[in-house]
Amino acid sequence: MSNDVVIAGAGPNGLMLACELSLAGLRPLVIERLPGRTRENRANGLVGQVVRMLDRRGLFERLGGGSSPPRPQPAFVFGALLLNLSLLEEADNPLYALQVPQRRVEQVLEERATELGVEIRRGHELTGLSQEGDGVTVEVTGPTGLYRLRACYLVGADGGRSVVRKLSGIAFPGVTRDDMVSRSAHVSVPPELVDPATGGLDVPGHGAVPPFMHHRTERGLFVYAPFPTGTLVSTTEWEPDSSGGDAPALTLAELRDSVRRVLGADVPLGPPDGEGPHLLRRLAGGSTRVAERFRDRRVLLVGDAAHVHSAIGGPGLNLGLQDAVNLGWKLAAEIQGWAPPGLLDGYEAERRPAAERVVMHTKVQSALIAPGGEVTALRELFAELLAHPDNVRHIAAMMAGADVRYEMGADVRYEMGDEGDPGDAAGGGRALIGGWAPDLTLDTDDGRVRLAELTRGARPLLLDLTADGWPAAESSAWRDRVDVVAARLAGTGGTGHTAPVTALLLRPDCYVAWATATLHPGDHDRAGLRAALSRWFGAPR
Repeated sequence: MSNDVVIAGAGPNGLMLACELSLAGLRPLVIERLPGRTRENRANGLVGQVVRMLDRRGLFERLGGGSSPPRPQPAFVFGALLLNLSLLEEADNPLYALQVPQRRVEQVLEERATELGVEIRRGHELTGLSQEGDGVTVEVTGPTGLYRLRACYLVGADGGRSVVRKLSGIAFPGVTRDDMVSRSAHVSVPPELVDPATGGLDVPGHGAVPPFMHHRTERGLFVYAPFPTGTLVSTTEWEPDSSGGDAPALTLAELRDSVRRVLGADVPLGPPDGEGPHLLRRLAGGSTRVAERFRDRRVLLVGDAAHVHSAIGGPGLNLGLQDAVNLGWKLAAEIQGWAPPGLLDGYEAERRPAAERVVMHTKVQSALIAPGGEVTALRELFAELLAHPDNVRHIAAMMAGADVRYEMGADVRYEMGDEGDPGDAAGGGRALIGGWAPDLTLDTDDGRVRLAELTRGARPLLLDLTADGWPAAESSAWRDRVDVVAARLAGTGGTGHTAPVTALLLRPDCYVAWATATLHPGDHDRAGLRAALSRWFGAPR
């Protein structure tokens, strides 16, 4: 039997895509080279829009985020400079984070995929592929030998060294540098060095080191991160890698020597507490690359298979998981036969600029942490700029991926003009189109709900906040593909007329495809809604 989609790679991106496809009614099959989930902890948290996206799929609480909605961070770091988000009003702060080990992310996503009926084959390695007009044939080496799979599409979620990308002949241009070495380990530190007021380190001979911050000196970078799962210490030094890949495994003594060079003072590091797994890793060099194309006919790439970059600022999972959410519903629409022309090609059109933006700001951050007096002067200027709320908001939105806006092509007329900010009735609808759907609290016939609770099924959603229900009536020919919810914004007295918008059309990835703030619709408004429905969700039934 032919599979709808074969996904190579059971990391977070592949598992998230499998969940999205399953929610859309497809039968994805995941194959993974490793026999079990990795015990290595490649990341310690999630940063950016992905935190809110997981909330909108009902996964935030399961990942340890608590029963309340996600809250933005009071502070973060950009290029080892403080990003003081307390300068912003909470409603203007776009930067969310969740401290959760990557292995826990994989565990929760695998559990969710299994609940949705996804088959995951571990210990099965993709070794070949060929494409035909109506599908792709995948060669897989499993525990019992070689076999073949037939699928409508193949997605490579198999990392920066993607076999899928290489077998498809997709180039991976970019640069690889070998002039820096990072060392990271779970450790213990003497309790007398820990400042009880700040939680940071007070290093004799050097001074205070704040927790969870990139601490830059003229000689390198030092990080002290007392996570609940274990204290992590890491260094980055600018030095050529001459080991040729044959260096012995990292030791605590080597890490301690590196700390001494970076800080100019000794920190007595001991072995970590607890059972682990514990990190002890040296990484030499790094690559910045973006695939020449994200699609080759019936083969597509997501996550690190499509783009690799510095890990500074933690943007990797934010970027890759949103790739998966963007691709999932489009691929389902293509296979199910209702996709409008060009929808699947829109995956790369939308996600490549997001990847290039991450590449840009990670390069900037890497430049800001480099050694040298010129960099120190540049950092002084950046610190001055980051004392201004507008600059903090701009950088925070870039780090979160909240500044990504998609071209929706919506033709919308507003009753009271086109000017205004997202909070006024005149311009509110226009300001939302192409961006992330706002967090709303709604009163429905079934009670009060958050918008996030209405998006758990990963379906298109038309939110009708009008008094007469004209958007719901206008969309009746798309009811097989689009969910319609009539509601009132909580606290508007039941009319919805004080709302910044009176109707929202959301794609399954929670971006706004169409919106209006008009109170008295005309033919133009009705035609605009029908055009948006057709553009994103196909011809009317």
